[in-house]
Amino acid sequence: MTTHVDAAYDEKQIQVLEGLEAVRKRPGMYIGSTDQNGLHHLVYEIVDNAIDEALAGYCDHIHVRLHADGSLSVLDNGRGFPVGLHPKLQRPAVEVCLTVLHAGGKFGGEGYKVSGGLHGVGASVVNALSSHMEVQVRQGGKRYQQEYKRGKIVYDLRVIGVAEDTGTLVRFWPDIKSQDNPDGIFEEDATFRFDILQSRMREMAFLNKGIRIDITDERVEPALERSYHYEGGIVEFVRYINKNRTTLFDNPIYIEGLRNDVAVEVALQYNDSYQENTYAFANNVRTNEGGTHTTGFYSALTRAINDYGRRYKILKESDSNLKGEDVRESLAAVISVKLKEPQFEGQTKSKLGNSEVRGTVDSMVFEQLGAYLEENPGEARAILERSLGAARAREAARKARELTRRKSVLESASLPGKLADCTEQDPAKSEIFLVEGNSAGGSAKSGRDRHYQAILPLRGKILNVEKTRLDRVLMNEEIKNMITAFGCGIGDEFDLKNLRYHRIVCMTDADVDGAHIRVLMLTFFYRYMRPLIEKGYVYIAMPPLYKVTKGKTERYVYNDEALEELLNEIGRDPKPEIQRYKGLGEMSSEQLWTTTMNPETRTMMQVTVADAITADETFTLLMGDQVEPRREFIEQNYDLVADLDV
Repeated sequence: MTTHVDAAYDEKQIQVLEGLEAVRKRPGMYIGSTDQNGLHHLVYEIVDNAIDEALAGYCDHIHVRLHADGSLSVLDNGRGFPVGLHPKLQRPAVEVCLTVLHAGGKFGGEGYKVSGGLHGVGASVVNALSSHMEVQVRQGGKRYQQEYKRGKIVYDLRVIGVAEDTGTLVRFWPDIKSQDNPDGIFEEDATFRFDILQSRMREMAFLNKGIRIDITDERVEPALERSYHYEGGIVEFVRYINKNRTTLFDNPIYIEGLRNDVAVEVALQYNDSYQENTYAFANNVRTNEGGTHTTGFYSALTRAINDYGRRYKILKESDSNLKGEDVRESLAAVISVKLKEPQFEGQTKSKLGNSEVRGTVDSMVFEQLGAYLEENPGEARAILERSLGAARAREAARKARELTRRKSVLESASLPGKLADCTEQDPAKSEIFLVEGNSAGGSAKSGRDRHYQAILPLRGKILNVEKTRLDRVLMNEEIKNMITAFGCGIGDEFDLKNLRYHRIVCMTDADVDGAHIRVLMLTFFYRYMRPLIEKGYVYIAMPPLYKVTKGKTERYVYNDEALEELLNEIGRDPKPEIQRYKGLGEMSSEQLWTTTMNPETRTMMQVTVADAITADETFTLLMGDQVEPRREFIEQNYDLVADLDV
């Protein structure tokens, strides 16, 4: 949905609020961090400028390029930065936009009706945190150019040629620390990741129907190229979310409208899973913590479905009203609102706080969804029956949950019998190892540090929760033991404050069966205890694959490549003794402690979710009912495991 602006966009719309000096001193205040996440924020700021031109109706093509020299460029066919003199500073407006903090068309109220951007910090912050930046503007038949170093002007804006169209090209080299550049901003290992950027570009194309976004990675041969263009906008977004699932009806429900200067778009469709996947955006910014637009949508969805169910007596007089969690089970939805002055709240500034948006979304969704249900009785009945099934399962889950609810810490009898708990009471200092099998569990219990390390042996493979409702999940003995041991509950009773361990370590064998068990655990955490992953509390232990003995020296290695490197280092004559571990149970307690559990010597991987949509897609693909997409995935990625020693 675009909002065309009739007002002139020139140097008069560029307003100056403050200078740029503090950005390099405190970069975290402007981009959140100086790691890879902060680095990608730079890209999003430049792309958001081009998206703002699209929202204003002047741009329909953006091209992002990752160059081999470490720079990144964004090309668009919008109007181009204004090049006339700023009336106050008497410098070209493009220069002001790129060298003065909070200078731009978003602040005066006339340049853009709606704008995205993280929080309006804009291209000047990108310039300040880049070792080098160049901008080219195509406007009025001329091509202009200016360059900067660490935010400072290298030369005045100049004409370098003719232009047949309009637009802007911004290319920047992020200021990364190195031995030659100790004063750099970003960490040495911070690099642009194509997978993260392409996911965000795809998302932006979904949210702004009709725009085409290309992304090219020139750092590899041949170059990676992706192009995203969705005339259906968020309707196609929902289809993408559901692509590996069976849906209850063919076409997503689409709701749109403009009311009280708030543009609202909602698309939703139910599927055969047991989880909700709702993604909410305000001015193209992902609002992971929800906000007033999400609250309005949820309220309207619940009222509309209950209203239809009562009117057509699908809900009997003796039935209670369906709850929000009932009507949201198996729902895939995208909510996108665009408004003039969004107010972002929450710890990570990812929650929409504008109070007026709630009522706008609520009324619009209730009206249009109600009309859809009236006009599509088959789809309406399918939704009601699905929701009624969820309500029955919710009641069954409530009863099952009472059996797994952990009582006070003093009532130790409530903890699982197999759990070897630690004595430490501070969760921040405590860790629990989820160990595959009783044999490995015995070694882990003997080798651990009892003060802060707890051990919970798991018997066999836990339930695949991707295909199961919560009430059946809670009947699985191993899952019940985990829930009880963790202490934080599950479902609507989940409370992170009650978590007893801030390190939850999946410790399985280094083989295919171990990997499968690990994926089953991660699926459970992602679907039913996602905050554990989001807070960084879930880890994967990395037990060694080989023990290499030569003389009196013992060394452990974790993969085949490391084994080859070690053999080349220590020599193969006389021949070293190589022991291949088939499982954790083959290690003594001392070996398991030294290699896998001792914080001084172990290696662990922290599980993170950089992109919830991609994570959801992956879990659905690997653990869901659709066989063909999983087969295609295995065939496409066979080379990654072709040499695996099973």
